[in-house]
Amino acid sequence: MLDSQANDVLVSFRGIQKSYDGEALIVKDLNLDIRKGEFLTLLGPSGSGKTTSLMMLAGFETPTAGEILLGGRSINKLPPHKRDMGMVFQNYALFPHMTVSENLAFPLSVRGMPKLDVKERVKRALSMVQLEGFRNRYPAQLSGGQQQRVALARALVFEPQLVLMDEPLGALDKQLREQMQMEIKHLHQRLGVTVVYVTHDQGEALTMSDRVAVFHQGEIQQIDEPRVLYERPANTFVANFLGENNRLPARLVSRDGDHCTVELGRGEKVEALAVKVGAPGAPVNLSIRPERVRLNGASASCPNRFTGRVAEFVYLGDHIRIRLEVCGITDFFVKQPIAELDPALSVGDVVPIGWQVEHVRALDPLQAA
Repeated sequence: MLDSQANDVLVSFRGIQKSYDGEALIVKDLNLDIRKGEFLTLLGPSGSGKTTSLMMLAGFETPTAGEILLGGRSINKLPPHKRDMGMVFQNYALFPHMTVSENLAFPLSVRGMPKLDVKERVKRALSMVQLEGFRNRYPAQLSGGQQQRVALARALVFEPQLVLMDEPLGALDKQLREQMQMEIKHLHQRLGVTVVYVTHDQGEALTMSDRVAVFHQGEIQQIDEPRVLYERPANTFVANFLGENNRLPARLVSRDGDHCTVELGRGEKVEALAVKVGAPGAPVNLSIRPERVRLNGASASCPNRFTGRVAEFVYLGDHIRIRLEVCGITDFFVKQPIAELDPALSVGDVVPIGWQVEHVRALDPLQAA
């Protein structure tokens, strides 16, 4: 069983560290296995170490310590052009003086491929990104989305075993960005190539990935499937960074296995899942997603039940965010589909609210960054 799992691993980071000044570590101790054929996203805020990790994998940066293995072999000293990896950047990096076809042919020509094969590969790559009619245009004659498609085709044209993408959709507008997310996802599913994708956009990571590694201060905080990350964050940083999150500071009263009782500032007791807590008396953060909070009659069956005063409605088309004052917290949010909104609800109303035990997690108190 272990052997078959080991055979599924394409890339291994082992004890990787990176420092630019010999003192501060941008990447602290990275141990990560990337599986063949998976779409893995490195997600995190600016300065968290995600892009540096990608650049070390690409060969544009050298690790200060540790080893990177590709197919079981160390690539620390292998130059970028010998790593068999396609790269897609945010700025496209297309050659402006070359046509679309010439841009795509370039990585094949430098590898010494026969002209007939080059022509066939370019034709196939253009078809893959639906740009057959644009082969003779120059990058300046293309829209941003078309340029990004060309960059994507160029990264795939020589059929690399691994494609690295660094914020490739950052320069596109929202609608085009969402369209390209699905195109890249479907291309990945069709081709079965391994993709390592860097972004700071949580929605993008959740939409596209098989697994997401959440980076913070040079370390992976959690690596999991998108749904697990969102529904079961391992710590307060992950809970806050991924999606909307209500955070209630509290104190641990008691623990019984994976359940616990905590006390809020005014003495209110909450039953929660004990995910990352210390000893009784220690501070904790309660994490509750806005869409998991029930209002009015829907809260009747909830073991954790309180009242909240409606402070504000934020209309977002398909759903509405309701800001409440709850247990001394002035910015507690509930998210409801428009179809479920009670039209009689108005600012100033005091309403019962509640949530199930499985939807509230007791986590570590948030440390200052």
